[in-house]
Amino acid sequence: MMKSIIEYKDYREYVLEYYRERKRTSAFTWREFAKIAGFASGSYLKLVCDGKTRLRLEGAKKTAHAMGLQGFEYDYFILMVRYESAKTDKEKKMCYEEMEALSSAHNVKILGSEFFTFYETWKHSVVRELAVAMPGAKPHEIAKACRLPISAAEVSNSLRFLVNSGFLTVDIKGDYHQTNHSLSTGRLKVVSVAVHSLLRQMGEFALDALDKLPISERFFSGITMSMTSESYEKVIEELVECRKRIVSIVSADKGVEKVCRLNMQLFPLTENLNSGKSTTGKGE
Repeated sequence: MMKSIIEYKDYREYVLEYYRERKRTSAFTWREFAKIAGFASGSYLKLVCDGKTRLRLEGAKKTAHAMGLQGFEYDYFILMVRYESAKTDKEKKMCYEEMEALSSAHNVKILGSEFFTFYETWKHSVVRELAVAMPGAKPHEIAKACRLPISAAEVSNSLRFLVNSGFLTVDIKGDYHQTNHSLSTGRLKVVSVAVHSLLRQMGEFALDALDKLPISERFFSGITMSMTSESYEKVIEELVECRKRIVSIVSADKGVEKVCRLNMQLFPLTENLNSGKSTTGKGE
């Protein structure tokens, strides 16, 4: 038996599982599936599930009808398609929130929704660190320790969310503990929208730190360089490994003096020149 549609976040996964379930109990084929949905190509829905093409809105409606979806299930499937096709973070957020509202109305939690809320603002990640680093501290004391603007009420709300969502636990003395020392979004695609929001906020804070903090309290460095696709991928791999090594260093140090933020960015400054040439970058 298939899971409820509101336990899915990827419409391709749902369509594929629907096909497999029909195939398991009958001689159902991709061609028959496409014919029922009204597609001219008998392999179209297979190509969709293989990630080689995608459903447009009209195609999504026909596919939903072919799978017998009605009511909120039909609406949820369309939202999954709209989410994947959305061109802006604002559109994606709106679709995701509608998906979450439907799932909540039918008592199903979308896996990863707590991560979405966590990464939507810088406040949760900073409060999560400070709550553990300042045992016994009151919300107003945690708020005062932040360089960034946050009220005691916002700290209280964040602590409540962090505990209810399992990011923090509280012992009998009232001290907070992290359930995991480090967090990762993993393969949760819906989280990417919230992570974009967090990265923008942290980028703005970095610019502020560049102007307001003395050099002794910050480190900024950058390189402008020519790259090929191959070297780009190798640099990405190196940055991923570097990030892992940094997490290991910090995790091994049990002391806490301050909460810091490390940003890593690599992005193109030009269009693809297709020259196949690469030159050595020089530090700035």
